[in-house]
Amino acid sequence: MRKKENGNLVSKGKQLYETKLKVLLEPKHRGEFVAIEPDSGCYHVGRTMSDACQKAETNHPGKKFYLVRVGSKAAVSFKHRTSV
Repeated sequence: MRKKENGNLVSKGKQLYETKLKVLLEPKHRGEFVAIEPDSGCYHVGRTMSDACQKAETNHPGKKFYLVRVGSKAAVSFKHRTSV
């Protein structure tokens, strides 16, 4: 059940970002973070991941959030370095 709930959170969060928030946020907040509460559509922008999450948790305690970096496909990315 939890996996399905998390999948719904991600799909709703992505949909809200792509259909409504992207056009509003990218011009002035590129590179910042947005925490989206998918059920209400409320969102909170912060210069850091922690800042966006703190604002979101203060206003929506106990909720889960979809977090993304404005102008990116994900909040964080990891690169694997290989040595030869």
